[in-house]
Amino acid sequence: MNTDDVEIILGNSSKRFSGVTSTMLQVLTYQQEKVGVAVLGKHNMPDSVQTLSFFQFIRLCRRPLPGGRYRTFHARRNDEMIQALIAQRVFGAKIKIAFTSTAQRHHSRFSRWLMRQMDGLITTCSAASSYLVERAPDIIVPHGVDTSLYVPAISRELAWKQTGLPGRYGIGVFGRVRYTKGVDILVKAVIPLLSKYPDLTIVICGECTPRDLPFLQELRRDIEEEGVSERFLFLGKRPFGELPHLFQSMSLVTALSREEGFGLTPLEAMASGTAVVTSEAGAWRDIIRNGVDGYCLSTANIKDVTATLDAMLSDLDLTYEMGRNARNYMVEQYSVEREAERLTDFLRHLVTSPNA
Repeated sequence: MNTDDVEIILGNSSKRFSGVTSTMLQVLTYQQEKVGVAVLGKHNMPDSVQTLSFFQFIRLCRRPLPGGRYRTFHARRNDEMIQALIAQRVFGAKIKIAFTSTAQRHHSRFSRWLMRQMDGLITTCSAASSYLVERAPDIIVPHGVDTSLYVPAISRELAWKQTGLPGRYGIGVFGRVRYTKGVDILVKAVIPLLSKYPDLTIVICGECTPRDLPFLQELRRDIEEEGVSERFLFLGKRPFGELPHLFQSMSLVTALSREEGFGLTPLEAMASGTAVVTSEAGAWRDIIRNGVDGYCLSTANIKDVTATLDAMLSDLDLTYEMGRNARNYMVEQYSVEREAERLTDFLRHLVTSPNA
């Protein structure tokens, strides 16, 4: 692509591959089909993506697009807002700047100042929006999921057998194994049900960093003390290519986080035709339709979580119907294509609106 065709520039300041990076890449795939896009920084970018150094970015954006139109810079991190403001105010870059805020916490004074300088402010859910006390977001654009990658199994029973996991069906939890993710909530809630459902296996799939190792060790001790170690499988971090099959093989996926920025794993499960049980963290209160796709509930009382899991395990036909509902819902409302379209339309609107 000729850089002169670039209309939208995406910040990419972190060398670490994070959830923010993953989300950006998924959306970028579809944005490229609609508009000229370049990324500031080569970190973790495939060869198919047009990347710019900071000085290439400056040189490009000091020239407006044909017709005098500005370009739009989309930041997702504080230092990306800083980069864009330096380009705009020090080097004269002809850009409008948008920032996506997903944090569900009170922002620092400096972060609030940065956001006040933005031409557009985006957030991903009502919970994150509630922390933007000095300025309401211009638009809420929830993250989407790749509904062509995460698809239902033709046969869930066969998909489970192909995993080679013990038992006849499973409850899965996906993500980092740490206290904030609430894996211990699932463990405590499901242990009283194991004797009632002897064919059930609990599958815990995700990385545990050295910092969180004491939490994992305590979790394993609690399970061993109950004498049910064989019912819990800790798979650790699995290759990305294995995850779609694991999602579609589960009878139920849980996400009982105490804290969450957005939380994509329930959406990936739902796109895979699997019902979910989540806490009220992240965006899940906005998305989960109780009794239709699964349940979003308070995890303050472990007995309530146990009762919900029991109800869903006791009527798997109804639970699988919820999974089918969830799949249709993701395709209609939460596909990554829909997210890319809404984001791109908003970013382009910033430079065509009367205030641009």
